[in-house]
Amino acid sequence: MVQLCGLLTLQRKPVPLKSISVSVSIYEFVAGVSATLNYENEEEVPLEAIFVFPMDEDSAVYSFEALVDGTKIVAELQDKMKARTNYKNAISQGHQAFLLEEDSSSRDVFSCNVGNLQPGSKAAVTLKYVQELPLETDGALRFVLPAVLNPRYKFSGSPVDSCLDVKTPIVPVEDLPYTLSMVATIDSQHGIEKVQSNCPLSPTEYLGEDKTSAQVSLAAGHKFDRDVELLIYYSEVHTPRVVLEMGMPNVKPGHLMGDPTAMVSFYPNIPEDQTSNTCGEFIFLMDRSGSMQSPMNSQDRSQLRIQAAKETLILLLKSLPIGCHFNIYGFGSSYEACFPESVKYTQQTMEEALGRVKLMQADLGGTEILAPLQDIYRRPSIPGHPLQLFVFTDGEVTDTFSVIKEVGINRQKHRCFSFGIGEGASTSLIKGIARASGGTSEFITGKDRMQSKALRTLKHSLQPVVENVSLSWHLPPHLSAEMLSPEQTVIFRGQRLIIYAQLTGKMPAAETTGEVRLKYTLQGKTFEDKVTFPLQPKPDANLPIHRLAAKSLLQTKDMGLRETPASDKKDALNLSLESGVISSFTAFIAINKELNKPVQGPLTHRNIPRPIVLGASAPLKLRCKAAVPMALGSYSTPAFQPIMEAVSVEDDIAYDTCDIDDFSFCGVTTYKDHHSPGSVENHLVQLIYHQNANGSWDLNEDLAKVLGMSLKEITAAHPAELVDSSGWATILAVIWLHGNGKDFKCEWELLERKAVAWMRVYAGCTMPLIVKAAITFLKSSVDPAIFTC
Repeated sequence: MVQLCGLLTLQRKPVPLKSISVSVSIYEFVAGVSATLNYENEEEVPLEAIFVFPMDEDSAVYSFEALVDGTKIVAELQDKMKARTNYKNAISQGHQAFLLEEDSSSRDVFSCNVGNLQPGSKAAVTLKYVQELPLETDGALRFVLPAVLNPRYKFSGSPVDSCLDVKTPIVPVEDLPYTLSMVATIDSQHGIEKVQSNCPLSPTEYLGEDKTSAQVSLAAGHKFDRDVELLIYYSEVHTPRVVLEMGMPNVKPGHLMGDPTAMVSFYPNIPEDQTSNTCGEFIFLMDRSGSMQSPMNSQDRSQLRIQAAKETLILLLKSLPIGCHFNIYGFGSSYEACFPESVKYTQQTMEEALGRVKLMQADLGGTEILAPLQDIYRRPSIPGHPLQLFVFTDGEVTDTFSVIKEVGINRQKHRCFSFGIGEGASTSLIKGIARASGGTSEFITGKDRMQSKALRTLKHSLQPVVENVSLSWHLPPHLSAEMLSPEQTVIFRGQRLIIYAQLTGKMPAAETTGEVRLKYTLQGKTFEDKVTFPLQPKPDANLPIHRLAAKSLLQTKDMGLRETPASDKKDALNLSLESGVISSFTAFIAINKELNKPVQGPLTHRNIPRPIVLGASAPLKLRCKAAVPMALGSYSTPAFQPIMEAVSVEDDIAYDTCDIDDFSFCGVTTYKDHHSPGSVENHLVQLIYHQNANGSWDLNEDLAKVLGMSLKEITAAHPAELVDSSGWATILAVIWLHGNGKDFKCEWELLERKAVAWMRVYAGCTMPLIVKAAITFLKSSVDPAIFTC
């Protein structure tokens, strides 16, 4: 009798996927990734193994191959329907076959089929992709290897041919049968300062004295409870540059893959305007599905997503400028708005909204975002107040392309700023809706604070609009540039701008240069950035720049099998086949016809288990074809089609409503709150909560509690001859913010700016005397200049 070891499937059989090994090569801000899935059939029958896994939506997958018992089989990119048919025919005839496809409904989910793996056989399946690395506000380049794929909420009428329809077994992360290893090599001509990660790494090994090359490895034992993230800090990251890549030598000029392709990066030095816009309609669309009751991350004492959302909304409400309009929507299986329509921002409307936020719970069931979006877009525009939409969600939906399409249709009337909450949020949804509307996207994982990222984005949205954006090329005669990237109409301060272009015509002799100029207008002033580059294309066998350019084009045309306009389907298909970059309309297919004889016997299916991050290490129990209990909210609505085979056996979650004066907002008693009574963060939240809409504070017990003094002491020190009680309270509050809340400055910067502006008008020439009295009373070392700059 064969002794089975390791994790077994629901059929009590060993899992054929044994390990995943990843090699990452990062040059400047482009990452090339090679991921190998290692399979072994330990059973006595031939297998078909199906593995569903996450990918970043910006990944350009261009290669797929298999090594089976020493035989290498290179896949071909084909029309998806043709590839599926060829795969089915091959395995029915006993041939070994391999299929890789992108999900029909979302660009960030892939499936890999390994068909007719013989008993005792081993197969190493390798896929390769390239992607741009986004730039963080602190100058870090961010590489993410997705490891978490959460279930996507399905409603009536959802697509039926999604990869996520596979009944994938879900297991506790500590019981996964396969391992993950990763080695990353990093190169930059400007030098590498440091590499950080949310996961344990080997010490950074510099491969040269000038620190232009380094290598790090993922420590053994990764639990798949989080995506693997690298933050790479170069010595200089804001230098504009052009990378010019040679085309394929065997492809005729005039084609995308035959001509040289340029990747241009700009970092426009847009000045910050201290006088932010006071107009605008701000709508905050907040996910209130049951999954928002999960912790922000898997670490102990992690704040719950819904709690972080409530604090974020309070900060946003307090930071809005007087004179704007606003509304708050909550959505799940249904949706509800704070007001029937957007209202003017006043003390009364702000207080009413705060009352609603205080009672907010993750109690609206599933994750259906399309309906509230359509309701928002149906509302008439408010003259003089352009719509700014902020979307917060954990991104677990299946109608991704429908949502992106809806946002794109309404792109002329608004900008959408999106936030993906927690591990496993859909990069396709979050990035897609921001890209479709000219907004920005953020992901909140690990120890990231939703509050910080949301307030930074609000600050961007309040800045004056950059207009008349244009790009011009200055090239030698008989050489021209054809833009491959969509036209750039919006630029934000601190944003990196990446453009792809195809150079057509006759390349000049050596040592010739070209120039690219970026022009834009801000408040009537014209700015120009330019970069000069050598016109000598460099060869690269993997053609990463060409692949990224093709991906950039595909993202503008490919909206999935159902949502792509007929006029774009043919273009997307042809572009995908020409560039070798996978799309919704194509799939990689590899068939091994070199076997001495076809595989015999019936084919047995094995779905590879995957992990899920549902909560704070809640125990999981395998349950075949089961619905998930009500405690998990969005996974329990009647319309949800269960795609999991595991459920939490955690006790029902008990809700506890607290008063704002307690150290926490409404939360879940099952988890310990990350605030502790008396903590700076808790006092900060309380102080901000009690700020008035115009930026001032009232002198009362709430303020005294934050300052750690009695109201009697504060009143006794009040210089009544200089300012009334509200002015005195506001000065004290601002000084406390600077003295005690430095670590959270990006979260209170806008509301502090509003408070100081109010004081300047209110106190006038007496301001210096009031500030001096307040600093003396608080025994603070804060610089009085904060009230004058």
